[in-house]
Amino acid sequence: MLKGVYDAWDAHDADAFVADYTEDASVILPGSYRTSRDEIRQSMQAGFSSFLKGSTTTNKVLDIRFLGDNVAIVVSETNILFPGETEGPADRAALATWVLTRQHGRWLLAAYQNSPAVVNMG
Repeated sequence: MLKGVYDAWDAHDADAFVADYTEDASVILPGSYRTSRDEIRQSMQAGFSSFLKGSTTTNKVLDIRFLGDNVAIVVSETNILFPGETEGPADRAALATWVLTRQHGRWLLAAYQNSPAVVNMG
């Protein structure tokens, strides 16, 4: 399921990006809170058309925990690569928590939150 989100980012396809989100999905990013699939799609489309243009991502699943038959929490590490980059700098890396729910036999993304993987404590 997450592969579809990652592939949609690399294709800059905001509709495909949110295809596996619940209608009332939420996303929390540093400085923003989005509260619906449509709001997330609009935000991603704006990003793909501007500051995220040409970007791709690196992604690594760090942990998956099932809280029952129909709920899972995934923790991942991600980084954005801009044109010409082969790896993203550490200060751009993020740790993310994904809350997945299985509805009608299909895993959907209900909530996503990320924060910087490296925090400057100085």
